[in-house]
Amino acid sequence: MKDFIYYAPTEVVFGEQSEEQVALLVKRYGGTKVLVHYGGQSAVRSGLLDKICGLLKESGVAYVTLGGVVPNPHLSLAQKGIDLCRQEGIDFILAVGGGSVIDSAKCIAYGVPYEGNVWDFFQGKAQPEKMLPVASVLTIPAAGSEMSEACVITNENNGMKIGYSNRLARPKFAIMNPRRTFTLPPYQTAAGVTDMMMHTMERYFTKDDDMDLTTDIAEAMLRNMKNAIFAVLKNPEDYRYRAQIMWGGSLMHNGLTGCGVADDWATHQLEHELSAMFDVTHGAGLAAVWPSWARYVMHENLRRFVRFAVNVMDVPNDFTDPEGTALRGIEAMERFYHAIGMPINIKELIGKDITDEEIKEMARKCSRDYQRTCGQLKVLQVEDMEAIYQMARG
Repeated sequence: MKDFIYYAPTEVVFGEQSEEQVALLVKRYGGTKVLVHYGGQSAVRSGLLDKICGLLKESGVAYVTLGGVVPNPHLSLAQKGIDLCRQEGIDFILAVGGGSVIDSAKCIAYGVPYEGNVWDFFQGKAQPEKMLPVASVLTIPAAGSEMSEACVITNENNGMKIGYSNRLARPKFAIMNPRRTFTLPPYQTAAGVTDMMMHTMERYFTKDDDMDLTTDIAEAMLRNMKNAIFAVLKNPEDYRYRAQIMWGGSLMHNGLTGCGVADDWATHQLEHELSAMFDVTHGAGLAAVWPSWARYVMHENLRRFVRFAVNVMDVPNDFTDPEGTALRGIEAMERFYHAIGMPINIKELIGKDITDEEIKEMARKCSRDYQRTCGQLKVLQVEDMEAIYQMARG
């Protein structure tokens, strides 16, 4: 068991009337002039953006808006936001949207008080000493960024998608109204659940087998998400199961399911290069990579994969054949991905064959020009990265 610090300071306001408290919460955490950051037109069409801005105005909280965040959020927009915040004297950033919007907001918040280029933090060239406070009105449960310290940004100039984590980036509050997720398309809903499940699976598949409580919590969450996604795909306005998914996305990435264990994150690192190269949906990319990663590394802790197969995927345990049980668990996960409309290899993901040159380029970028490894269950060298991409090509 690993020593750990569990730090989850975000105030969660959950329920159908939660948005009504936005101005009160902004003031509570020191906001006097707010950047309301959002993505495309859905926040406008739904009326949510107008409602949030109206509530701020009624309470005397000044604000400016900045939209345009796209999936795999761009560094250039964050830099635009940094300039805007400095010009307008912004002291609080409110993200209205999903993980991409929240990550963009965090990047802006890092950059405003920093004299250098905010990309320095993502490259490991500097560490922030302070940042503007960030909070969110969540509309897309998936990334868990509303309670996490993580932030992932894509630099369009060099095609690099890099994550950065710092406890300064834990949001001050998160407003969650499950009704705001009723209109999410099935594919986006399924990709979101895939992403949040992977946040726990990256922590679950570890060599640390002795933190039973954390493992039991992780398995319960994974089973719950499996049930919930089928329910909402059948009935998109099922409040009960939309609520499970919204709350699950937060709990699966706020550190709870990693207490006492060494997390891995190799699947995320491998997928980031798929997103950067092909601009695919992050959750779908994870589904395309994970089965190959799992088969490649499962012998590093076969017992863990057997437990996953039995306790999460309902595979009968053949005690005479643990390898077979583990493989059947991976196959069951592939069937689950297909059942919710997710791909299980790169060809299914991008709709064409990937080339050897593209695989080598992704491995080069994933290894930061052959200078780093990734993963903990099995530490992946660049040749391992290439081998997993080859297995996943379809």
